[in-house]
Amino acid sequence: MEQNVNTTQNNEKPQGFFQSNTAKIIMVGLLVFILLIPLQFVKSLIFERAQRQKEVIHEINEKWGADVYFYGPIIKVPYTVYEKTKIVDEKTQKVTYEITPYTEYAYFFPDELKANIDVNVDTESKKRGIYKSAVYTSDLDFKGTYSLPDFSSKKTSEKVEDADIHWDQTRLTIKTTNIKGIQGSANITIGGTKLAFEPIAQNTKRERESVMETAPVNIKELLANNSAPFSLNIKYQGSESLSIVPIGKQTEATMTSNWHSPSFKGNFLPKTSGNKAQSFPAHWSISYLNRPFAQQYFNALPDLSDYTFETGFITPVDEYQQSERAAKYGFLVIGLTFLVFFLIQTISKISIHIFQYGMIGLALIMFYTLLISITEHSSFMLGYFVAGAAVVVMIGLYSVSILKGIKFPLFIAISLSALYSFIYVIIQLEDYALLVGSIGLFVILGAVMFVSRKIDWNNSSSSTAKA
Repeated sequence: MEQNVNTTQNNEKPQGFFQSNTAKIIMVGLLVFILLIPLQFVKSLIFERAQRQKEVIHEINEKWGADVYFYGPIIKVPYTVYEKTKIVDEKTQKVTYEITPYTEYAYFFPDELKANIDVNVDTESKKRGIYKSAVYTSDLDFKGTYSLPDFSSKKTSEKVEDADIHWDQTRLTIKTTNIKGIQGSANITIGGTKLAFEPIAQNTKRERESVMETAPVNIKELLANNSAPFSLNIKYQGSESLSIVPIGKQTEATMTSNWHSPSFKGNFLPKTSGNKAQSFPAHWSISYLNRPFAQQYFNALPDLSDYTFETGFITPVDEYQQSERAAKYGFLVIGLTFLVFFLIQTISKISIHIFQYGMIGLALIMFYTLLISITEHSSFMLGYFVAGAAVVVMIGLYSVSILKGIKFPLFIAISLSALYSFIYVIIQLEDYALLVGSIGLFVILGAVMFVSRKIDWNNSSSSTAKA
């Protein structure tokens, strides 16, 4: 009996390093990192398609109408100032003064500015191929009051005389972008007189900014009672955003729109409807005390583009952004799937070749190419479901041939489905994505530790041989 035991022990071949669990773990780990190369190509493909979408949308927007920036209306009054130049005669040393007149401009903002803004966003009518842009038509209706300009506030050593103020050469001016998108005419009625704005050639610091002015008018006659109401209506075809400078001493603005998820930006946030699910109507109430600029300027009109209230009309998270977020979890999906296969291999004593691991890894990467290609022609949810179901079925059927049964392949299919569902939930969440992700990974780690707690990592191969 003792001789038979010794004979059995002598017949056992010593386990080589490449047959050990350590070597298998190293090879599977290296394969995971190798598969990151094609996964990176998939991420590049998603980025390339996203860039193509941006280019097409930019082209659509440029033809339809770009973003809208509105700054006005402003009273622009020319006045004459005199420059005194000292001249000394070299021979006689006599001192004389030469006075040179030149024209400067004073700019006055309205006392009250009320804006009624209606924006209708349409994402279906403007598209090219599979790409579409959120373009809008807007109706801007401004009302307010103007007071007669007061030059006494000009900070200078010399007072501006009334005779040097050219009241009859006053113009009303606005600064705006996207004059290409203006529909019809732009008219202002002030003091009962209707005036039309015309674009003028002028270089401004703000890119794509244009200046529009009316014909000269006698502002003193229009403001005969020292103040007068005005109204201005202008219609735009635009895209992406609409921003307005609150130049009134008291500015009130109300915006209504059919867009479901606006982005309120700029220097002032609105009050929206009481229902959190609704963003419109939005209302702004801005006093001159709330902004760091005055009601009148001399010599030059300042750039106030940093002090607007702005509404953005863009898709918050599009399909490419969601696909990119899904691809970032590719390493996690591949690693956890390989871990499940390795644990099953260790527990069931079934040998899985490194080539078979490679086929499973490539199937997991194909999920992302399927996702982006299907999503481009449908919704992200449908693309995710179809791509996930296809990969789960493929790996499940492949596992049946590898693991020679139905129990473990069924477990793998359920685990992979749960993993894809978990990642989908994380992608959809914004505020709680980190919390849910951390809890989920903690649970997964605990499950792996529980399953692997009784595995004899040193003798599992030899046990397999004995079995």
